[in-house]
Amino acid sequence: MRHAVSLLALSLLAAPALAADATGLDANDIAAAETLREQALAGSPAWDIVESLTTEVGPRMAGTPADARAVAWAKAKFEALGFDKVYLEPVTFPVWLRHRERAEILAPFPQPLVVTALGGSVGTGEGAIEAEVVAFPDLAALSAAPEGSLRGKIAFISNRMVRFKDGRGYGPAVGARSNGAVEAAKKGAVAVVIRSIGTSSHRFAHTGTMRYVPDVPRIPAAALSNPDADLLVHMLGRGKPVTLRLDIAAETVGEYTSHNVIGEITGRELPGEVVTIGGHLDSWDLGTGALDDGAGVGITMAAGALVGKLGQAPRRTVRVIAYANEEQGLYGGKAYAEARAAAGEIDAHQLGAESDFGAGRVYALRAGVDPAAWPVLEKIGEVLAPLGVATEREGGSPGPDVGPIVAKGAPWAQLAQDGTDYFDYHHTPDDTLDKIDPKALDQQVAAYAVLAYLAAETEVDFGRAPAKAAE
Repeated sequence: MRHAVSLLALSLLAAPALAADATGLDANDIAAAETLREQALAGSPAWDIVESLTTEVGPRMAGTPADARAVAWAKAKFEALGFDKVYLEPVTFPVWLRHRERAEILAPFPQPLVVTALGGSVGTGEGAIEAEVVAFPDLAALSAAPEGSLRGKIAFISNRMVRFKDGRGYGPAVGARSNGAVEAAKKGAVAVVIRSIGTSSHRFAHTGTMRYVPDVPRIPAAALSNPDADLLVHMLGRGKPVTLRLDIAAETVGEYTSHNVIGEITGRELPGEVVTIGGHLDSWDLGTGALDDGAGVGITMAAGALVGKLGQAPRRTVRVIAYANEEQGLYGGKAYAEARAAAGEIDAHQLGAESDFGAGRVYALRAGVDPAAWPVLEKIGEVLAPLGVATEREGGSPGPDVGPIVAKGAPWAQLAQDGTDYFDYHHTPDDTLDKIDPKALDQQVAAYAVLAYLAAETEVDFGRAPAKAAE
């Protein structure tokens, strides 16, 4: 994958070496990064990659036949894009399957509801559950309910997620999805339903992973669409008992081994030192996984491919990772981190970044690195500035699949995306290709290509991730 991509790139290779400053980068390095930026803006393969994934594979829930097709697709795509090295690493996890989900209000005003089972939920058994609904404004209120107060009832958590550009409304809301079944079961409930963790006003329910804990009964868990949650709130407001019928068939059926799919541009001088970018290959089954996370896979594959087409590879290796099964427990990221730790390779990871927040444009660069490495980030930020990207020394966090290796000390960078509408589509049937603007993808490819190239070209050590970022 050593094809010169422009006369400018060729001229840079022929130019005499220029003195590098404290960043370890010289004028030729910056010019090469600017070339990558402009080439991506002129048109990258990212949209075509996402179109290929969503059309040829579609929804690819972990452990299903579509998962295997996605792995084969990713390997072939890395190879077609010309990466130097393409390989698979195994990731094993339990398999959860959704079969059937229905809900309706039986009384006092019969109506059907739009519902989806939460990932990992048990089913309702051979038949449906019919029970009175007891509402709580949030998870804290449910947790504070008296022991036994919900015996034979269905708990309903009505908290609404708040929309923010950076998605910070997700954290305060998502506990209802993650822990609602456990807290409801502690109070004696036979099931729990929640308002979808999302910002959409459409009549789609948002799925997502929930969890059980030992020694607490496992009860079915489901999410209502926002309009249906509103309907249930209004009906409960009439002061009459509300009876809900919930019918879910879902199960966990043993273990499956999928794979992280990895493509590399081998470093020319320091191939053992690695800069990683990536996204997760799996998706939920309701949509086609275009935003979550086909976009991230397409962006980072395209960025890595652009770096590889420079006439000369960067000093360090650029590794693009299509992670397995992020949705149901960060299994790919955890397996990758454990494998690096076992091999004593954590310190070889100079910088890790992940695209897993849809297809909105990048607006900020943040990082968790040794303070001595910040001049390099500032220099990268200068090249990113024409893209509308600000360099911010405070805040940010690694992506979900980068998190496990960051917890072991690896440094991270974040290219923060505009997620204003991301949670309108997140984990719903509406997560489809038509929501993606190809030019927005090109802007993100430009940002990831610049970040990956310059982080891999410098010899400056990014150090260990600050402790607070790894928590």
